[in-house]
Order: sequence, then structure tokens, then C-alpha cells
Amino acid sequence: MKFYFNPLDVACKSVVGAVRKNQRVRLNLFLTKEKEDSAQKEFENLSAAFVTPKKTDCIAANDTAFLLINKDGQAQKHLEMEKTSFGWTISIKIQECGLYFYRFSMKKGGYVSCLRGDIGGFTDVEGGAFLLTVYDVGYQTPDWFKGGVMYQIFPDRFYRVGTTPDIKGRIIRENWGELPSFRPNEHGKVLNNDFFGGNFQGVKSKLSYLKELGVTIIYFNPVFEAASNHRYDTSNYLKIDPILGTEEDFKELVEEAKKLEIRVILDGVFNHTGDDSVYFNKYGNYPSVGAYQSTDSPYYSWYSFSEFPNKYESWWGIDILPEVNEASEAYQEFIFGKDGVLWHWLDCGIGGYRLDVADELPDFFLKNLRKSVKSKDKDAIIIGEVWEDASDKIAYGTRREYLQGHELDSVMNYPLKNAIIGFIQTGNAGILAHTVRTLIDHYPKQTVDCLMNILGTHDTARILTVLGGKICYNKEEMASESAFMNENERNLAIEKLKMAALIQFTLPGVPCIYYGDENATEGHIDPFCRTCFDWEHLNEDLIGFYSKLGKLRADFKEIFKDGGFDSVIVNGGFIVYKRFKKDNAVYVYVNNSSKPQALRLPKTYKDLFSGNVFENQMNILPYSYGVFVEEK
Repeated sequence: MKFYFNPLDVACKSVVGAVRKNQRVRLNLFLTKEKEDSAQKEFENLSAAFVTPKKTDCIAANDTAFLLINKDGQAQKHLEMEKTSFGWTISIKIQECGLYFYRFSMKKGGYVSCLRGDIGGFTDVEGGAFLLTVYDVGYQTPDWFKGGVMYQIFPDRFYRVGTTPDIKGRIIRENWGELPSFRPNEHGKVLNNDFFGGNFQGVKSKLSYLKELGVTIIYFNPVFEAASNHRYDTSNYLKIDPILGTEEDFKELVEEAKKLEIRVILDGVFNHTGDDSVYFNKYGNYPSVGAYQSTDSPYYSWYSFSEFPNKYESWWGIDILPEVNEASEAYQEFIFGKDGVLWHWLDCGIGGYRLDVADELPDFFLKNLRKSVKSKDKDAIIIGEVWEDASDKIAYGTRREYLQGHELDSVMNYPLKNAIIGFIQTGNAGILAHTVRTLIDHYPKQTVDCLMNILGTHDTARILTVLGGKICYNKEEMASESAFMNENERNLAIEKLKMAALIQFTLPGVPCIYYGDENATEGHIDPFCRTCFDWEHLNEDLIGFYSKLGKLRADFKEIFKDGGFDSVIVNGGFIVYKRFKKDNAVYVYVNNSSKPQALRLPKTYKDLFSGNVFENQMNILPYSYGVFVEEK
């Protein structure tokens, strides 16, 4: 006996993905005849059989089916399903937000559980559960963000215009493009205090370049005053770092970007500050009375001391990053209040925030943050740094509530990043398809459309280095010439990157280019992934390819904004999927294998990359990719 349940098929689950509180959802469990025939697909893959069970209208077996469902941490409920001509059905309406787990059981024994590929299958014992996220009725995400292209800028390393101010404690690097300092000092600490002088005037001068790439959103790593070049050790939340410019320079950049329909979002680092800051003031470099200096400091409640003043909670034990006590009412007022940090920068015209280490910000803090941001600008975006599936993430022993309507709009899509890289490296399209299906099934649709789809960030090795297979075991090796590819290796890696970027730009969510990836920048982990953009040596071919991808998204924005997704063929290293909205569709194929593939076509289609028109059949070369639409 075979069963069919696919949570992404509206014939099985009437709502794809997460559901609203009190929204009625119908679940249909189909009884199927074993291998009656293959699934009806839009395209037949002539190179290999692609067989899945088909729903049939056969007479239901003489058995009773139950829906087994429970809210996270609560007892399981057994709900009897109604018998139908095709199997069994049940309609449910869940009245509480939260995370739910469900599967099906048969009275005569056995279960229909979640198997590999997220398709239901019969198991003798209670197997894996399907996941259902239930979110609040009023949950919405910003429309302006959807369908766009992000560009992440590490401010010190993008572009420099003018002279760099000389500031005590900072080393100014005159030679743009040299390797950043990485060796520890005599005390064993890497200070990250060398600056190359990238600034807002530099970014403003390159806005036309970003526009040509199709960029609609600039995401800046921290721009507030800080002692280090990465600026995750905030010194003053209300002051632009002087190397970058002034607040007026920043406002001017935001306005100039808006004229080109580019919005700016900032990095919000609210879990910790720098020890060299207005608030902690460990070294007395600020006129304020910092928490380190006195228990009477107005900032004392912001921090947690076990032994004043030298023993205090810090981020991952790094003492230059004293951890903030988010429960401090004074700190919350400083961040969330009408005269606070969030409103101050929203008043400067930004489009929202990316939240650093969202895992370490308590749920109550995220909820208050959302209230503050949305009360100022309901269309501002809130993106969390979460490295796993954000729907069922457990952090520090607590199940998180990132996507239930009162917290985040979106998260950084590390699961997809890993899946794309895995597919490029192994040729296993099943892993990629499984990841995409899982995210669509687990997340609210409005979150899926805002996912920050990355291939690399300031926290990971450069995507070109990863795809080139260059391995180093320590930072001395990473700084050596052997860490970089020769011309042949580099060209091969670039072709792999094009394949990866095509996938990144066409799956649900918003692609984010880490500055310089489009220029074939190499580099291992921090700080080698944070080198200066090489404006003197532009890879016009790769930049042109990224521009073509940006244009593709612009030309079919309605589809890429919030259209659906369906995997049409997943076979070894060959995948075909479509993005669609109503009667319009864009098809993407990637053949990451040594075998040619052939598709039998029901209509006439045009390849948007080559311009070729295909009728009846499309022959696909090994290690090739493309995008095609119906020729009308």
C-alpha cells in the first residue's frame, strides 16, 4: 500500500508553508496504487526516468486514518480523518501561534511520516514529523524589499575618496589593496585597528556602478563609531565613525541612493558594545562615566559584572566586547525610545536593520525592537542573523519565535547558501531541492519572499575561494601566495560561481552580493574575506554576468517578487525548476553533471541567455545552465 502526502501540493495541504492563526487548512492524505504511472510533468527528461507516485481516485482501503498533531512541548492530539474516495481528509483551524508537529497514523497499524524530500511515506513506527508554523494574523513584510537585489558593503574596504583622518589608536593603511593585518600583538590579541579608509563619499561615487548591477538595497556592515575596522565593537550608537564621514555625509548618501531607487539598511549590533565606548569606557577615552568606571554610571545596568570592574559577561568570552543586559530598562529606552537609536537612524532615511547575532537577543527584546521599528516606519525591514532553519531553531536551550509575527521579517539564508555550494561541489541536486522545499514549507510566504539569500559574507570565506577548492589550515597559509588560484583554477572557479549565482538569483528570496564577489575576489576567512575592492582590475565578464542576472530579476520582477516555486525535474546533477505567477513562468535549468540532458517540450521556448528558440526538444550540454520562457 502506498500513500501520497506532499505539503507543497495544494491538493494535499490547502495552504503552502506556514499558516495564519485561525486560518482553516485542509489536509488530504491520498491512497495510491503502487507505481501506477509517472507523475505528469511539464517537461519529460529524455535522459533518465523520473518517477514519483501519482494521486489516484482509487477506492480507499478499509482503514481509519488519524491526524497526530501537537504544539511544541505539548501533548499530541489524535484527530480522526474523514474517509473519501481518494483517501482521507480533515480540516483544522489552529487558534494559537507557535510551532506544531504533525503526521498521520492508521488504525490497523503504521504511520505516514515525513521522509526524505519532505514527502509522506509509510513507516511501521512513528517517524519524522511535518512542521507547521502558525503566525499572527497581522504579520506582514515590506513589499519594497521583495524582488530586489542586495549588495553588502564592508565600509572600510569598498572605496575611498579623499584623505583619511588620523585618529588616535588607529593605523591608516595608505596602500589600498594590501592584505589586512592578521597577526596578534605581543599580548596575543589581534587588534583589527588597521583602516584602509573606505568612506561614504567613496560609496556615493560608485552608486551608478551598483545601479548597473541591478542593486536595489545596500546593506552596510556597522557604520557607527568603533575602535576596530569591523566596527562590531560599537563606541557610540549615535555617531557615524569619523573615517566614514559625518552624519550629513550619510544622509546625503541615503538620499542620492534613493534617487536611483536604492534603499540603505544598517547593521544593528545590540547584543554587545565595545569596551572602548561611551557606555563602558574601560580606558577612559570618553568624557562619560562608563559602567567600568563606576557603579553609579547611568550605563551600569546595561552590563553584568560578576566581580566589579574586571570580571563581566562578554560575547563568547571576548573581553573587548562586553555583553549587554537586554533586560535593562535604561538600555531598552536608549535603543527603542522615541529619542533612541532605532528612530534616530530611521529619521535619516534608512530602510531598516540587519540584526547581528539575533540568536543571542532574547525574544522579548526582538518583540520590543519590532514594535519600535514598525511604529516609526511600518515598511522598514528587520533581518536577523540566524545560521539555521529559523522556524524551529533552539538557541541556548530555548525554542525561538523568530517568525511568528512579532519578531523578524526575514533571516540570512545560510541553509540555502550551504545547499547551493553543496550542489555545485557534489552534483547532488536532491540536497538543493530538499532545502528549498523545507524553507518554503516551514516559513511564512511573506518571509520566504524576503529571505536574504547569500553565497558569502564578512563571516565566511569568499565564495570564489570555496568553489575553487583552496584549503588552508592556518592564517599564515591564508596570507601566502599558495592561498590564491592560478589562472586556470580561477577560470574554472568563476564558471562554478556563475552557476551558483544563477541559482541564488532565481530561487525565492532576495539575492545578496557580498561586495567584490562579482569581481572574482578571493580570500579565506576573516580578515582575508574583507580585503579591499580591486577597482584597478575589473573582471568585466563576471560583472557583466551579475548585471545580466540583475536585469533578469528586474524584467520579471512580479514573478521574482512573490511568485511561486516548483521543482520540475531533480535527477542527479540535473535540476529544472520554475518560478511562476498566474499564467507567467520563468524556467531555470542547471546541468551540473558530465552527462548531456534532453527535454521534450510541449511548447516553444526561448533561452534568455543565448537567445535560442527551442521547439519540441531542448538539448542541454554538460555543466551548462540557462533560463527560458515560453515564446509567445
